[in-house]
Parts: sequence; C-alpha cells; structure tokens
Amino acid sequence: MKSILQTMMLVGAGVWVVSAQAETMTESLGRFEFVNSCAACHGPDGKGEGSIAAYLNTALPDLTKLQADNEGVFPVTKVFQTIEGGPEVGPHGTRDMPAWGLRYRQRAERDPDFIEDSAAYSKLRVLALIEYLSTIQEE
Repeated sequence: MKSILQTMMLVGAGVWVVSAQAETMTESLGRFEFVNSCAACHGPDGKGEGSIAAYLNTALPDLTKLQADNEGVFPVTKVFQTIEGGPEVGPHGTRDMPAWGLRYRQRAERDPDFIEDSAAYSKLRVLALIEYLSTIQEE
C-alpha cells in the first residue's frame, strides 16, 4: 500500500513538473514572438513606445490595456484576427499593422521539409503570442 501511494505521489509530481514546463515553454515562445515581431513598434513592455513607433503614421495601442478596454475580458478572437490578418490582407497588410499570420505561413512554406503544415505552424505562433499578451495585462 505504501509503495502505491508513493508511486501515485511521484506520478502526480511528474505531471505537475511537465505541466509547469509546458506552460513555461508556451510563455517563452510567446515572449520570443513578442520580442521578435512586436516590440520594435509596441515597445518591450507593450505600451506602444517601441524604437520605431515615432516613425509610424499612427499611434500604437497600449497592449497592456486590451483586457481593461474590453470590460475586463481579454479579447482573444479580436487579438487573433488582428495578428493573423488572413490571406486577403497581403504580405504587409492593407492596414497599419503587418499580417503576422501570413508572414509566419510564408516562412514555413519556404522550408516544407522542416514544417509540413504551415497553417498550423502559423496558428501556434500567433496563439503563443496571444497567451503572452494575456499575461501582461494591467487593470
């Protein structure tokens, strides 16, 4: 009986460690995407004061206020659509912000031996970024 309890405790601890590592990996991937795709415009803290923000013709939103600006609910669908952009938008978009989903798909399609499903690869990157954005929300 004692060994069954010990085994269950070890398995439970193992599941917790794997879950924590997966969560950290997702946050790390999301942070990586933010730093590499967003920070130049939106700033390292997401408040809209990136290194090239002054050169743009539009004011950038404070990404730490997305949830507060949406009655306390993080707007996952709207953020996904904004980042993803869809194929009709074009490589740099027909709007102020680039369509990152299209860019991610194009990068994946350049190396089909490495990435078989460019759409899934693109969605993973966008969703990791959204997960990260949800962690930097302020009230």
